[in-house]
This record gives sequence, structure tokens and C-alpha cells, in this order.
Amino acid sequence: MSGHSKWANIKHKKEKTDAQKAKIFTKLGRELAVVVKQGGPDPNSNFKLKDVIAKAKAANMPNDNITRCIKKAAGEGGGDDYEEITYEGYGPKGVAVIVETLTNNRNRTGGDVRHYFDKFHGNLGTNGCVSWMFDKKGVIIIDREGNEDEEAVMMDALDCGGEDFSAEEEFYEIVTAPEDFSGVLEALEERGYTASSAEISMIPQNYIKLTEEDDVKFMDKLLEVLEENEDVQNVYHNWEMDEDSL
Repeated sequence: MSGHSKWANIKHKKEKTDAQKAKIFTKLGRELAVVVKQGGPDPNSNFKLKDVIAKAKAANMPNDNITRCIKKAAGEGGGDDYEEITYEGYGPKGVAVIVETLTNNRNRTGGDVRHYFDKFHGNLGTNGCVSWMFDKKGVIIIDREGNEDEEAVMMDALDCGGEDFSAEEEFYEIVTAPEDFSGVLEALEERGYTASSAEISMIPQNYIKLTEEDDVKFMDKLLEVLEENEDVQNVYHNWEMDEDSL
């Protein structure tokens, strides 16, 4: 379980700044629009929408914003048409990287992503070249503050259908099968828990540690520019980051 927790710990800390939250809301709005256009505005029949709503609520996106995004996407002429494109490649020393994008211009996005990999000592690969090294899972984060009884939280998480549980210094991480994600989150909420983060994610099966200073610098920069790109929704990797990389 420690591999999952490494991922969650870094993500948990990175998302605490106001600027990062604003960027997350923008990307969530785009994600909501895409899944509404794919499967309709009713989360009871559109399970992808249900999952994204859960993710948005856990990120503290206001309910009014969520409703507005759904209504806009469901109406005629509801903004730009975006398509989902996933890129896979390698960072320094073969670190596996998956980049999920939503774009209205695949040439622009593809060119940007390829440029980033080339510039920071990586290389873009073909679809499937690294995704086999990751497991698709639901990941729910609950802050330890206010939930100090670790054993009680663990029992509730497993009773609600969680697959795995780990306790970190500041939070608990609950891992679910993708198809159980929304149900587990709802069950936890019914028991009084509030998630500080909740989403379907790609969890690495193994991690790579970088020991050379230049490799660390280039890998850190690659992730930074990818996450800053407005077309990029999610970036997953199997770099075993140190605390001082945050």
C-alpha cells in the first residue's frame, strides 16, 4: 500500500494553494462538460458524470458551479467541443508518464506534449507503452483531523466497500475498484465523513527512484510544464518523489 500513499501524499500537498484550486476548478468544469455531452446530464444514468461530480465536490467546487457547467453542456451550443486524448511516454531514466488531455485542437496539444518530453530528456511513446504499469483505481482521501480513531475509520472504509486502506500522518487513503468508487464515497458520506480528495486515478505498480541531480531537475520540470498546460487534465507517473521535491 505504500506506493499508493506516496502518490496521495504529494498530490494532497500540491493541491492546497488557492492558485492550484482555481486551476482545478477550470479543469473540472471542462471534464464535466465532456462527460455530459458523452452520456447526458443525469448522473443516475451517466455514471461517468456521477464520478466527476463526486470528484468536483471533494475538491470543494461550489454546487452552483457544478450545476452551471452541467446545464451549459446539456444546452445547445454549450461551448467548444473537446476530445479526450491520452499520451504515454518516458521521463529521464525511463520514468513512466501518462498524460490525460481534453483538447479542442489535437495538433496544438500533441505538439506541446511532444515538445515537453523532448526538452526535458524524455520521449513520447505509443499508446499502451506504459499504461500496463498502472492500475485504474478510485482513490478517496479523508483528513485525519476530526477523524483521529484510525481503527474506526479503517473499519468503516472496508465496510463501505473499500478495497484497501492506509493511514498517513495527515490523512487516510481509501482505494476502491473503479466501478465501486461513487458508491463507496456515498456510503462514507452517509457515515459522516468528508473527503478532501476523491477521483478515479492511475496508480503505479512500481516506482523508479532518480539519484542524479540532473534527472531529478528535468523530471520535476517535465511534470511542472505538463500540469501547467491548460489542455492537460491529469498527469500520472511512477517517479518516487522525495519530500523536498514538493
